[in-house]
Amino acid sequence: MNRFRLDLLVAALLFVGAVAQGWAASGAGAAQVDAIYPDIDKLYIDLHHNPELAFHEQRTAAELAQRVKAFGFEVTTGVGGTGIVAIMKNGPGPVVMLRTELDALPIEEKTGLPFASTVKTKNDAGEIVPVSHMCGHDLHMSAWVGTAQLMAQNKGRWHGTLMLVGQPAEEIVAGATAMLRDGLFTRFPKPDYALGMHDEHSLPAGVIGFHAGYFRANSTGLDMTVYGKGGHGAYPQNAIDPVLLAARVVLGLQTIVSRENDPNDPAVITVGSIHGGSASNIIPDQVKLQITVRSLDPAVQKRLLAAIARVAKGEALATNAPKEPLIETESNTDAVYNDPELTQRMVAAARAALGTDRVVEMPAQMGGEDFSQFGLAGVRSVLLHVGAVDAAKLEESHKSGVPVPGVHSPLWAPVREPTIKAAIGAETAILMDLMKGS
Repeated sequence: MNRFRLDLLVAALLFVGAVAQGWAASGAGAAQVDAIYPDIDKLYIDLHHNPELAFHEQRTAAELAQRVKAFGFEVTTGVGGTGIVAIMKNGPGPVVMLRTELDALPIEEKTGLPFASTVKTKNDAGEIVPVSHMCGHDLHMSAWVGTAQLMAQNKGRWHGTLMLVGQPAEEIVAGATAMLRDGLFTRFPKPDYALGMHDEHSLPAGVIGFHAGYFRANSTGLDMTVYGKGGHGAYPQNAIDPVLLAARVVLGLQTIVSRENDPNDPAVITVGSIHGGSASNIIPDQVKLQITVRSLDPAVQKRLLAAIARVAKGEALATNAPKEPLIETESNTDAVYNDPELTQRMVAAARAALGTDRVVEMPAQMGGEDFSQFGLAGVRSVLLHVGAVDAAKLEESHKSGVPVPGVHSPLWAPVREPTIKAAIGAETAILMDLMKGS
């Protein structure tokens, strides 16, 4: 970067800080967050106690839609199934999108909280499953509503079009694509910028984490079926054993990351389940494996998937299987790419509002997130994280080496007040900077 461009960037970041500090110091910052928090906390408890699975978030969507409509947003429901789009036009200026997720997980909550979820429902396969917000989407939604309220209360401080998106089915990485296919960026204004926020178990409650560039992983879920020839367990010579074939495939897959991938390029191949057979003395005719494949670089992901197919085919050939394995893609989302320049701008706004020590750089993660689809659709996007763990417990965890419960754990219980307040404060400061008035 030449000296002139560097000076321009520094000047721009200083101006961003002045805008955010002006909002925070004016009484529209921490004091306004404190004022609305009791009602937002009630919303959080209600959402936490009443979770819904992907593409079934009717109650959740209705609650959020009713609230933001009361703030003056034009609300459209049923986008991409159960998604929400809420628009507030406030004169000329950029279109800025703030996304939250709506869905919960099929996990039995074990936090012991007085408002813990006890919900059980049928999933799409017709099975009765427990449901809970063990990934913090209830926290994200609460902050989203709080930010919407503050933006509506402070319309004199920003200009442009604010686009709130309540996205279904993030947990199965399908909701963003569903909304895009349903015209998210054609039926409604296409954003210039998009912001997302996710809770985080590695940071103290109320600390914002950022990472420029590739931040969350490519994530592909595969179903693999390997075939054999069934027979009696006492006479294996008359059969072709798919259990043995599956075992060889599992071991073979482990060599892809350890021996074919550059150690500097993060990659994960995990076989999460194996199903086959019905009795100890029966050789089945097929076995099913379920596999997750993760990477940050799209080129690495492509190589991993090709290698999985090659290894499976080779092992099937070696065991004289009657046919090649069947590999089906059950889920897929691309890596989240945080626009570096936009990340720095958002970081400057958040630091001006919350303090430099409460906005920190963090490593990239191997968890998937379909927020990536908005960036791939041509919108400059940034996903931030907000710490949600008691600082003393996190410090003790670092000393003892015993990890704290993380997201997707049945024990995940964010420290909600500082976490929600920080998320609202950061989101509002960032939106006001991106849509700063005259």
